[in-house]
Amino acid sequence: MVTKSKKRKSTGSKRRFIGKPAGQIQERVQAVGPEHFGIVAVDCAKRRSKWMLCNFYGKVNIEPTAVEHTNGGLRTMTQHVADTCQTEGLTDTIVAVEMTGIYHKPVQKAFRKAKFDTRIVHPFASNHYRQPLHPDAKTDDNDLEAIFHAAVKGYGLATFPVGEVYQSLQAVSRHRHNLVKQRARLMVQIRRLLHQTMPGFADLWEDAKLFHKSIALPAALKFSSADAIRKSGVDGIAAHLRKTKVRFQTRTIERIVAWAGTAAEPSELAAMRTRQWRQLNDVRQLLATQISEAEQEMAGFLVKTPYVLLLSVTGINVVSAARLAGEAGPIEYYASARAINGRAGLYPSRYQSDEVDHADGSLVRQCNRKLRGAAMLVAENLIKCHSYYRGLSALWMRQKIDPRDRRCRIANRAMRMVYQLVGGRQVWRGKGVDREYLLAKLQEFHRVHKTPVEQSVRDMNEAFAWLPQSAYAAEAKPLAELARKKHRGPKRIGDLLVPLLIRLGVPIEEDVESNMSEARSSD
Repeated sequence: MVTKSKKRKSTGSKRRFIGKPAGQIQERVQAVGPEHFGIVAVDCAKRRSKWMLCNFYGKVNIEPTAVEHTNGGLRTMTQHVADTCQTEGLTDTIVAVEMTGIYHKPVQKAFRKAKFDTRIVHPFASNHYRQPLHPDAKTDDNDLEAIFHAAVKGYGLATFPVGEVYQSLQAVSRHRHNLVKQRARLMVQIRRLLHQTMPGFADLWEDAKLFHKSIALPAALKFSSADAIRKSGVDGIAAHLRKTKVRFQTRTIERIVAWAGTAAEPSELAAMRTRQWRQLNDVRQLLATQISEAEQEMAGFLVKTPYVLLLSVTGINVVSAARLAGEAGPIEYYASARAINGRAGLYPSRYQSDEVDHADGSLVRQCNRKLRGAAMLVAENLIKCHSYYRGLSALWMRQKIDPRDRRCRIANRAMRMVYQLVGGRQVWRGKGVDREYLLAKLQEFHRVHKTPVEQSVRDMNEAFAWLPQSAYAAEAKPLAELARKKHRGPKRIGDLLVPLLIRLGVPIEEDVESNMSEARSSD
């Protein structure tokens, strides 16, 4: 029996216009007429900007005018534009603001507040149109003409409004990233100064363990020279570490004492260098505290977005998920996963002319670099921690594929997975791979960061709202075990988890209720 397949009726090809899809204005111009369509071009600077108003044909209705970046100046500008549009019969208007770092944002915000369709022109687009018009003369007036031509040709791009949560998430994640880079530079300086005062001491530990989970700095802060270590010996160093409540192994202290017996002479300015690296170490500890606080703040914003569902994937933690959410923005603004990859520039450049076609060039240069960095961070974590993506990377390694190409491929695939989970409000369901429990992972993050219990449970309740109902039973298992455990202290986390367990559909057993009553009586 032959099955019959239904043929879909062709709806015809959609009309296509030259230019960026987010910058198309052709239909709006046709609707009102070119002489009734206005374009405001704005060339921004730090303290003031210059702007002019023309119709679609280029007839200048307001000559280039300077405006100060003050509340009164910006309000006067928007009111002048509105009055002129009404007087000249411009029934539809767009505002094309040239992007200039962060200095264009006051002008952009002022026009949006005045209900104008405000768009962004990239400096590359305006420069491209200025070169043939005025190749050897760059002035503000010439830039305004170039901005106007870019907007006419469809390169004044409309940007979607982003909510306060995503803006805050982006600001906090970028702040944390800057703090991490500053701390890394300090670590390099501390290691260099430490080598001048205690030659070879830092080499006893790996780079990642000198500042984390080792007795290197606690010992060096007290015994800042090889002579001091030799005089104190194993017993003296051990007594100091016990007093400061630092965990240690005797063999590690013996290795330090053995180094002190063969250490080279320090530099002539050893005392000064010691004081310097101690001061830098205080700054490093301050930065570490600020980084921890920023990460807690990132978790608080992440749970208010569907990107928190990414925590169900092995290898994606709060920091990487929050950074990706802040840079990508609402998932509803992307038509497909390819849109995310396109904005991040996760595809090769292409050069084609006649029969010459180089389709596999290097990564495209013009893209959202911050989003690409967040995607590559997710890819690196997946290669390191996730068995499926680690296997793909190992396969490509055997095929002698460049490591940069491997990470780019993983990032490309990871963004497809991100789009499916976040856009579809799903949790990870990979075949043969046990997914991680989202709520338990979030609680463990707050435990490591020593977040107050109330804030930890509040974030888990926020994250609960994004969980699909099919995941309730699985998510409740580790939390129910945590609620049954007896904890020391004035308040048990189990008491605060009981309402969340009820929402997850877990019946409260008698032993849990008895533990709650015991905790309340002890309070």
